[in-house]
Amino acid sequence: MTRIFGFLLATFIAATAHAASLADLTNADAASGLKGGLAESASKAVSLLGTENGFYGNPKLKIPLPPSMQKVEGAMRMMGMKKQADELVLSMNRAAEAAMPEAQALLEQSIKQMTVQDAKGILTGGDTAATQYFKRTTEKQLTERFLPIVKKSTEKVGLAQHYNTIAGQGATLGLIKEDQATVERYVTQKALDGLYATIGEQEKALRSNPVGASSDLVKKVFGAVK
Repeated sequence: MTRIFGFLLATFIAATAHAASLADLTNADAASGLKGGLAESASKAVSLLGTENGFYGNPKLKIPLPPSMQKVEGAMRMMGMKKQADELVLSMNRAAEAAMPEAQALLEQSIKQMTVQDAKGILTGGDTAATQYFKRTTEKQLTERFLPIVKKSTEKVGLAQHYNTIAGQGATLGLIKEDQATVERYVTQKALDGLYATIGEQEKALRSNPVGASSDLVKKVFGAVK
């Protein structure tokens, strides 16, 4: 009985210490550790995606032909357009990879502009609370920065131009969604989806295993909310 009581007491003390650990951090330490952790996650995501095959070589993130083209992809290949279809898929993924470095500065700016309320929500939020914050604060600007880069890369492909002509008419008639009205808009959205998904994976990894962080303060902060 004494041993059982001792074990329960030790468990209670450990749980209490863990629960109080976040409160024991100063606001400055909590904010600094949080921002450091987010900067790490964002930087890793951009580095992973902004290299050759960051999208094209990743089965989870590889950007396929737009849905409207996928419906006739088989017919295209049977008609001898396999090369053109493959060329378009490659150019779309290369465009997404080329656009990624543009994200770094905006993600860093988003971290610097984070309020105390934002920080509290992220620290006590779910596994991807930081990712949702990034999406909320950067998606509009990143869309504007990605679009011209993606357009420059894909407009060289004849099939992309052909798609834009037809899809544009389809969007006007309400037959095609606006985000698929042009190849560049479609690829830009897919690139952003891939970026936030990858940041989310990095965030989950940091929360589940803060020991892997490069900074002691980051380990301390995320260890307190683990």
